[in-house]
Amino acid sequence: MQSLPITIQLFSIVGTLIFMAFIARLIVRGKLREEYSFVWIVCAIILLVFSVWRDGLTQISRLLGVFYPPSLIFLMAIFAIICFLVHLSVVNSKLQHSIKELTHEIAILKKEVTDMQAPDNFVVENKKKTSAT
Repeated sequence: MQSLPITIQLFSIVGTLIFMAFIARLIVRGKLREEYSFVWIVCAIILLVFSVWRDGLTQISRLLGVFYPPSLIFLMAIFAIICFLVHLSVVNSKLQHSIKELTHEIAILKKEVTDMQAPDNFVVENKKKTSAT
């Protein structure tokens, strides 16, 4: 397989470093939580390693018995996407459960507030106070 031209290698290194800076900026601004940034930082490091190590993909694909090295990239990307989607589904399920519990608590509190504000309760409370005196 033909070696990667130096211009493409430099472009990929610079692009990866810009991507890492972008992820760091999102973390600092609070727009990306640390737990999700870990995945993106690992992906950027992998891209950086393959950008610097010119024949890395070819050697790893030979080691794994993959005939066409770019297909290994797609296989790893699909696997990473599936893992990330499962993680997001778990997080989404937890959030839905929390929202359901909070909705129940708000409904209970609303009921208690309306019961306290009802005129019948006011009359009953006044009768109790006058009979106690």
